[in-house]
Amino acid sequence: MEDRGTEGVIRVQRRLLTLEAAHGARAVVPALRDAVRRVPELAREPASLRGQDRDLLAALAELCEVIGWLLFDAGLHGPARRANARALALADLCGDRWTGRLVLLNHSMLQTHTGRPRAALETASRVRGPRPLPPRIDALVLIRRAHATALLGGHREAAELIGRARGRFLDGVSRHDPPWAWWLDGTELLGHEGWVLARLRHWDRAIPLLQAAATAPGGPAYRDLFGAELLSALAGAGAWRDAEELLVDLADRAAHTGSARTVESLAATALRLRRRAAAPASLRDGAAHLLEVLSARERPPAARP
Repeated sequence: MEDRGTEGVIRVQRRLLTLEAAHGARAVVPALRDAVRRVPELAREPASLRGQDRDLLAALAELCEVIGWLLFDAGLHGPARRANARALALADLCGDRWTGRLVLLNHSMLQTHTGRPRAALETASRVRGPRPLPPRIDALVLIRRAHATALLGGHREAAELIGRARGRFLDGVSRHDPPWAWWLDGTELLGHEGWVLARLRHWDRAIPLLQAAATAPGGPAYRDLFGAELLSALAGAGAWRDAEELLVDLADRAAHTGSARTVESLAATALRLRRRAAAPASLRDGAAHLLEVLSARERPPAARP
């Protein structure tokens, strides 16, 4: 069965987002193949769609953006890059600059995650245009730049960038914000601020921010990542008792974590703790148990939308 036309494409996008909200990105991977079957335009080269209805092209661009994001959070980086490229091409065809900017912000995050911080900075710089960005979007650009700069060793600059991001966020909502800007809320900002500071090993400042983000009620499934980064920060700071309490809680939930990024962060921290001679034996044992839980997870089949 195919979902044709703009409304059909929007229905497919909503189904994917509903599934992700309930079960996480990894659970959505099989549904992505179904999306390609339902929306035949996804199998065509974007250039071949030139001249199609603008609303349809815009809906396709948004759907590809969502697919790219889901593939990234599911740990399928190659397919995510291809989906992002398709989304950008479709957004260019219909002149949808805001969807194009969101794709660039997502792609910058993917590049940082895969160890390409210089490329991430270049991608983030493409979000800006001839007119000033609204505060929330400017804050997102600064967040992306802060993460990449921290990886490059620019400690002072990264701290300054994340501080500027908070300032821009506090400038408030603008009537020029695109519809997707809603997800940059106070919790998201806290999490990224703490994460950047943890990259800089500023444990005293990072840990309370990550704690606040990780324990905030509600929110999308991918925010479990802030809990994983909190565990990493506690391990880095040598806060063994707090790390052990959090590890027990995270191990109980790890088997159901839908974000591959969260799984990767938890596994990396658990490996470090197992080898950390200064860590208490009970914490090292807990880390070994967490690794067993994570290794028992069934990996989803590869997707090629």
